[in-house]
Amino acid sequence: MRLILIGPPGSGKGTQAKKIAGRYNIPHISTGDILRDHIKRGTELGMKAKKLIDDGKLVPDDVIMGLVKDRLGQDDCKEGYLFDGFPRTIPQAESLSGIGDIDRVILISVPDELIVERMKGRRMCKCGATYHVINNPPKEDNKCDRCGEALFVRDDDKEETVRKRLDGYHDETEPLIDFYRTKDKLAEVAGDQQIDVIFDEICKLLD
Repeated sequence: MRLILIGPPGSGKGTQAKKIAGRYNIPHISTGDILRDHIKRGTELGMKAKKLIDDGKLVPDDVIMGLVKDRLGQDDCKEGYLFDGFPRTIPQAESLSGIGDIDRVILISVPDELIVERMKGRRMCKCGATYHVINNPPKEDNKCDRCGEALFVRDDDKEETVRKRLDGYHDETEPLIDFYRTKDKLAEVAGDQQIDVIFDEICKLLD
């Protein structure tokens, strides 16, 4: 199975991607992870990307597609793969279709206001633990259950930042919905449900 998972930031893509990859025994591919791996290994593509990032520039599509093509050529991708957060744009989707066919694109749809509420409520600890003031609160207000340190809100989870990220998603990534719908590849799941309910719905679509 060759799958793509798309949805707005904070829709739970990462959580569902791990569960899908585990159930169907296919690699979960994030372009961010690929990029970090190439930079760490000091490959030619990695060094090219690092220079752009260090200069405060976006990594262009040709570099991203080079990384993707290299990853899909690895042995663990022979039986399928799952992209999480890629492609982001129509040109990336068109380039990807030149590398290999995608079987199914799953859209996790969540209203903007619910995304903002979800992400505003997230709390982090420097030990790596994560909480949510409503869905998963710490035992003691604003203190980590694991290490007792004070919790904090990531910059990415602040309302102003979340709304900017949502604007970017609507402008750049949302056109992919129609792109894949016209190819009869798209399946939609409501993301305003419990994690296990969403996963069950995705599994029914894939099975």
